[in-house]
Amino acid sequence: MPDPIFSDLYRDTEHLVWPPTEQVRRRGRQRARRIQLAAGLAAAVAVGVVASGVALARPDAAPPPVPPATVVPTPPKPTQAPTPSSTPSAEPSESGSPTPSRTTGRPPGTTGGETGRAPTRTIPAAAMLQLADLPTGFTMTTKVEGDWSLESVTIYCENESPALNAGQVASRSVQFDSPSDWIVERVTRHSGTSADTVMKRVRQLVTGCRPTRPEDSLSIMAESLGGDDAVLVGGDMGTPARWVVVRQGDLVAQLRVDHQTTPSEARRVVGWVVNRLCAGTDTC
Repeated sequence: MPDPIFSDLYRDTEHLVWPPTEQVRRRGRQRARRIQLAAGLAAAVAVGVVASGVALARPDAAPPPVPPATVVPTPPKPTQAPTPSSTPSAEPSESGSPTPSRTTGRPPGTTGGETGRAPTRTIPAAAMLQLADLPTGFTMTTKVEGDWSLESVTIYCENESPALNAGQVASRSVQFDSPSDWIVERVTRHSGTSADTVMKRVRQLVTGCRPTRPEDSLSIMAESLGGDDAVLVGGDMGTPARWVVVRQGDLVAQLRVDHQTTPSEARRVVGWVVNRLCAGTDTC
């Protein structure tokens, strides 16, 4: 009985077609050459790696020479002569030796006067009336309440009145009381030429008012009372009242004074007001 292994082998190769002997030999020779070529390449790579390692490990191996760098000379910067506006000029001092002087000028935006003070959006307390300006018996408070201003009586005018806050940037008020009298002052600061506009509007407000009641009245009682501009306004819009409006520079002061104040008395009040306003403007 044949061996099972050989039986299986015979069964698997019974119908197998074997190539010719010469073809098998040729394939063998080709495989042998490929193996030899691969071995040669591997040997060459190994030799190259070893040689490179030896060259890197040699401390005396000199690096390749570096070509010299080309340096382009930088031309010198031209010197600029100082302009006359930035060069201090020499002026003789009292001792006779020249001393450097600096051109002085007012910063942009300053208001007039010799101090060159920068414009401000505040009103100092020194620009307000003081107790020392008034007769004895008055007290002062900065808590001003109630409708006392000239604008407040325009509700009794049929026509629309112009606003008196043109260009206003600051405001400050003070009130003085006595047993028989009271005075209220409001000082406002205005930008540009708006203070002059306010004075024009004061006159328009007074002369243009058409009272809703026949018995009411409002009028300019006196002008040119001092400062850059000042007027005394009198009215009886249900209650007799007097107002003094003064402009000095960019400041406008409006005061509610006694309802019997005369033009001569108003001129004296304007003098007090202008002296104080000069502490808040350079136009005095």
